Amino acid sequence: MTEQANTKRRGRGRPKSAFTDSSASTIQALDRGLAVLSALARDGGGTLSDLSMRLGMPASTAHRVLATLEKHGFVDIDEETQTWRVGLEAFRVGSAFMQRTNLLEVGRSTMRTLMEETGETANMGIFDADHVVFIGQVETHNPIRAFHRPGSRGPMHASGIGKALLAAMPQVDVEKLLTRTGLHSYSPKTITSPDALLEDLVETRARGWSFDDEERFEGMSCVAAVIYDGYGEPVAGISVSGPSARFSATALPGLGAAVTAAAAAVTDRIGGHLPRAAAE
Repeated sequence: MTEQANTKRRGRGRPKSAFTDSSASTIQALDRGLAVLSALARDGGGTLSDLSMRLGMPASTAHRVLATLEKHGFVDIDEETQTWRVGLEAFRVGSAFMQRTNLLEVGRSTMRTLMEETGETANMGIFDADHVVFIGQVETHNPIRAFHRPGSRGPMHASGIGKALLAAMPQVDVEKLLTRTGLHSYSPKTITSPDALLEDLVETRARGWSFDDEERFEGMSCVAAVIYDGYGEPVAGISVSGPSARFSATALPGLGAAVTAAAAAVTDRIGGHLPRAAAE
């Protein structure tokens, strides 16, 4: 049979598969799984048919690979659009490498300075799958302190970094997110009204930093600000957190100024800049 006939059998647009049993030195199933993860990471996601065509992999095989990866948290799917994306577990496994990447590497020294300046635990988090994911922390020396394990998740509406990131998002995107997640109550002070949250975000946007006033954990508070990338898009948040007794009305302006300065420093060091509306 000719190569032309083989090409027709594979179907229009489908590249020749790289996944054959001739690669005796590799584990084929693992090879396929890593290829799927790499494709999702590189392209920001894709449907089953996209991945099948892109990788030259039968759709049935691609689906089994995705189902296995989903079972272990390495991918997840947007049910509405049927788009597959890299999952949180991939972050957890890759967190050792992330210690050396630009954002966290640059942010580590700034977080340490922020902790020393304020006396409170400094945190860094990113937005992932409608939640805050904490990627780094520098703990205070105070015996009573906040703790967020790297890789742990938090609600956007009930965390300092979450509210800072929400305030940097267009309102239409905030409303879509709230429709998906709801406003679950975690403490007596959790904001559970959409109007109240939107009002809080307006205040956050105006002063440049957010305030979590015991909204996730009773007795614990947090002040946070946004880190922006080279496109002026919110890419992460940096915060200080600790016992509410140390976050009094007189202490808040100083904490807010310190966190805002820290976020601006990391933004500058990664080559980012404030969006035009925030800079004016």
